[in-house]
Amino acid sequence: MMMMKESGRKGHGGASPCAACKLLRRRCTQDCVFAPHFPADEPHKFASVHKVFGASNVNKILQELPKHWRSDAVNSMVYEANARVRDPVYGCVAAISCLQEQIDQLQTQLAIAQAEMVHLRMRQFSAMSSTSSAMDSPGNAIYDVI
Repeated sequence: MMMMKESGRKGHGGASPCAACKLLRRRCTQDCVFAPHFPADEPHKFASVHKVFGASNVNKILQELPKHWRSDAVNSMVYEANARVRDPVYGCVAAISCLQEQIDQLQTQLAIAQAEMVHLRMRQFSAMSSTSSAMDSPGNAIYDVI
C-alpha cells in the first residue's frame, strides 16, 4: 500500500479515488496523473478545470510536462478555470485588465508625487540660496554690528 501525502489518498486497495477519477467515475490507479494535484477532499478544483479545459486536455498537458512543473500548471489551470466560470466572456483577462488599470493609476500618482517633490526641492533650494546671498550682502545686520 503506497502512501500519497499530496493527494490525500491512502492507497488504492479500496481507498477513495482522487477528485478527478471520482468525477470521471473511473478507477484511480497508482500512476494517476491527476491524483497528486486533485485530492479527493477538493472536488471543486477538478470540477472547474474539467468544465473549462476537459479532462483529456488536462491529462495531455500534465503528461507532456516534467513532474516538477505540473503543480504550477495545475495551479494556473485552476485559476484560469475559476476566472472563466466567474466571467465566461473575459475570464482572467478581466482581472488582468483591472490590475493593469490600477498599475497605470498608481504610476500616474507616483509621477505626480515625484514632480511635487522636485518642485518643493527647487523652492527650498531657491529659498536657501536667497537667504545665503542676503547674509553675504554688505548691508546685512550681522556685518553692521561688527
